[in-house]
Amino acid sequence: MERVESHACCGGRQEVWSHRSATLGCQMRFAVYLPPQAQAGRLPVLYWLSGLTCNEQNFITKAGAQRYAAEHGVILVAPDTSPRGDGVADAEGYDLGQGAGFYVDATQQPWAEHYRMYHYVANELPALVEAHFPATAARAISGHSMGGHGALVIALKNPGRYRSVSAFAPIVAPSQVPWGEKAFAAYLGEDREAWKQYDATELVASASERLPLLIDQGEADEFLDGQLRPQLFAAAATAAGYPITLRLQPGYDHSYYFIASFIGEHIAHHAAALR
Repeated sequence: MERVESHACCGGRQEVWSHRSATLGCQMRFAVYLPPQAQAGRLPVLYWLSGLTCNEQNFITKAGAQRYAAEHGVILVAPDTSPRGDGVADAEGYDLGQGAGFYVDATQQPWAEHYRMYHYVANELPALVEAHFPATAARAISGHSMGGHGALVIALKNPGRYRSVSAFAPIVAPSQVPWGEKAFAAYLGEDREAWKQYDATELVASASERLPLLIDQGEADEFLDGQLRPQLFAAAATAAGYPITLRLQPGYDHSYYFIASFIGEHIAHHAAALR
């Protein structure tokens, strides 16, 4: 691994690392915030998954999360949103290809060779973090939009691996909205049954554990009715007896202003579970 950035921040260090991913077959970057408590011992980790068009920089430069991580003694890890590089398949537009990995393991060409973000986030990245940083195996996961979809799916599919999960404006039912339908058809093929393994609204019905689960959704979000539809997940969770906290926030949109306004509460939510 190569450290490509290091900055003093809130008593700790904000770093960015580059490494060759065996899962994705390309060079990847991820951000790590090490709070001041990391100098004295190992700490739990909160994984953050970003949304469409983003990379590891958006969260660490816009959310203001470091001061809350320093307050609670939590390491923050933010990977990129897709494989990258000249040899990696791409597409026109912002919602497919590089910057739009959707946290699935692609089965269709030309995507299958590199687009395995589910396995990367769920397996390779935690192993790397726990081997190279003062991190315990206590993990939580969160994300925004496409990343909120990824956080919910990865938590629901891996019982025992995470202590808590949260999301900002997540794509909760990708099989039923245009963003998800486009990505899943490309990455997974036309068989909609195969899509269900990466759809949180489908997965919650058979979830075998009950994690603390918090969702914030802005009521002024331009994508609320067409792409996000949190009521679908809330109804499925209620039917399954899975307790969730869904907060509709008046006046907030889909931007990082929304995330920055509530990220402290999300980190506190995870810190309580990680203790």
